[in-house]
Amino acid sequence: MRRLFFLGAILLAAGPAWAHPSVSVVRDSRGNVYYSDLKQVWRIAPDGAKSIAVQNVHTHELYVDAEDNLYGEHLWYEGDATKKWGHYVWRLSADGKLTHIIPPRAGFRDDYRDFSFVRDRAGNMYWAEREARPIVIRKRAPDGTTADFGAEAGLSDVRWMTATPEGTVYFTDGPDLVRIAPDGKTTRLARGLRERRWSQPLTWFNDTHNLMGVWADARGNVYVAGYGARKVKRVGPDGRVEVVATSPAPWSPTGGLVASNGDLWLLEDGVVGARVRRISPDGNERVY
Repeated sequence: MRRLFFLGAILLAAGPAWAHPSVSVVRDSRGNVYYSDLKQVWRIAPDGAKSIAVQNVHTHELYVDAEDNLYGEHLWYEGDATKKWGHYVWRLSADGKLTHIIPPRAGFRDDYRDFSFVRDRAGNMYWAEREARPIVIRKRAPDGTTADFGAEAGLSDVRWMTATPEGTVYFTDGPDLVRIAPDGKTTRLARGLRERRWSQPLTWFNDTHNLMGVWADARGNVYVAGYGARKVKRVGPDGRVEVVATSPAPWSPTGGLVASNGDLWLLEDGVVGARVRRISPDGNERVY
């Protein structure tokens, strides 16, 4: 009972950050890995050295383009006096120059028409157009043309999303995983992925964050961070689901990536912040 009380006190003290951890861990062509702990963006070099890449930014998503430029957001709250939010989008170039590509402006980045972190190799960006009826996944090409997909899929609660280099899009819709192929074919690939554990009390109140980051590997498998169950589930191209990693309490997975050598990099959230855990194909692990 004392342990439960202590854990509850920590969660209350942690405040709003617990409601929305970061979901991105990304890797550039040089082998640098980046992740956000909602206070700054960290870089893990190929030799394992860890340093701050971008200071004082509150970002939930990251994206690396073909030129190794890193993109993120800064979201802030002015305080209860005004109850106003603001944001900007930044870019850290491969040579280390930090610039704003969307300048500071009021409100949330809820209009994805000007910038989405979900992109394919050709530069097409994707987002859920929730104002459309029915809800669709919108694709915007670099020249500004748009196309809609998934109108027939009955989408109702689209959350985190990823796109493969070739343009296959995966995302969670409520408890399910949905795939949209480049030709627009939509498949509800796996159903009922949500689970809950008492050690992740946030999910007892709201299923919004039960499933978090989504990412794919080069073999056509897609991974879902099961925050509520502390599990990473891998879904094969045929829809087969298996658990490939479990996070020890109080940690829980929120995002990840699979490197070209098969290493599984997991972004994990806990009562003391965020960390990255690398699991090699032979089962060896390292925590950063």
